[in-house]
Amino acid sequence: MTGDHPHDFRGNRNLEKLSRISQTREAREIERGLEHGLTAAESVEDRSISLFSRGHQPAFAGINTFMKMPYCEDIRNVGRYDAAFVGVPFDTGTTFRPGARWGPQAVRRISALYDGYSVDAGVDLFEEMDICDAGDVFVIPGNIEKTFDQVSKAVSHIYTSGAFPIICGGDHGLGYPNVRGVAPHIDGNVGIIHIDRHLDIQEKDMDERMHTTPWYWTTHERMEGTHRGHDHMHDVGLPNCPPENLVQMGIGGWYGSRPGSIVARRRGTSVVTMTDVEEMGPQKAAEVALELAWKGCKAVYLSFDIDSIDPGFAPGTGTPEPGGLLPREALEIVRLIAKEGLCAMEVVEVSPPYDVNDNTAQLACRVILDALGSMVAAGQIGHRSGVMQGE
Repeated sequence: MTGDHPHDFRGNRNLEKLSRISQTREAREIERGLEHGLTAAESVEDRSISLFSRGHQPAFAGINTFMKMPYCEDIRNVGRYDAAFVGVPFDTGTTFRPGARWGPQAVRRISALYDGYSVDAGVDLFEEMDICDAGDVFVIPGNIEKTFDQVSKAVSHIYTSGAFPIICGGDHGLGYPNVRGVAPHIDGNVGIIHIDRHLDIQEKDMDERMHTTPWYWTTHERMEGTHRGHDHMHDVGLPNCPPENLVQMGIGGWYGSRPGSIVARRRGTSVVTMTDVEEMGPQKAAEVALELAWKGCKAVYLSFDIDSIDPGFAPGTGTPEPGGLLPREALEIVRLIAKEGLCAMEVVEVSPPYDVNDNTAQLACRVILDALGSMVAAGQIGHRSGVMQGE
């Protein structure tokens, strides 16, 4: 809404809202910096500046954690936080260009740019929620199955401790063990919104469970009378992840969907192509995805493959496909989805060796921040009511 007076603008309304958020954490951060980093040289007039760099500023200095948030070195304490960023530096499941194992480091590095304060969202993440960096899962390069076991156990620990898992890959094969770490702890079905250019739902790729296969193994299917050479199970997938609650958005291009299309059609997943998104618009596309994913479910998981964004904006990925989402469209969709609440989220396939100026890593960081900000604003996470003055 706009008008003749400044207060009619969303930005001015949010400035008023932000002015009522306590800045006690910011003040404590300055005090901690001075205590741990010592007082600055006498010639420095701003006495909030410390001698050794501690805290958020300057963005180019200090030790890299996600947004310079506290490092939860003793992972037994992760439940003290509302959310935990965890890296999974694994790309052995990549079928084209490797390098996504460096994704978590790149996202952490560029995240130092941000302080969690958004006029557009009317949110101050630093004041309104507790986030930590849980470090990286100890993956086993060259062994997909052992890595999957490590990942599921690690994600399960974070989730059952009470922290919201923010999982940063790594390749998209991790989608399966990531959800496997959460779904068994949810008393009911789990819907999945998968934003990608590729279906990633074929059974195997080159005889392994690669980054093209996660949703085959995640969504449940009864394989009556079928014998699989690699196992003796007739049930495939997680029992509370119905395929009809898997929504795949942004699908398109000319590669990677041939084998998966057979599975998607057989299981009845919802395939929303890039043309569908374009014709409906981001808001309607998100509404449709939410309706399908939440139907009969107790929770929804968000999987965001960075290659869903057009490679003109996000070149640093293993399987780029032109014609994808514009950043503004992608972020709008993410915010609308997250507003309804998530059980966990992942951002995968950031491959820094092919990135330009950290553009791709920065977009991955923004996906995380926009999702968190939307959940905070909607009261899905954090402690907004406890920091708003005058309410």
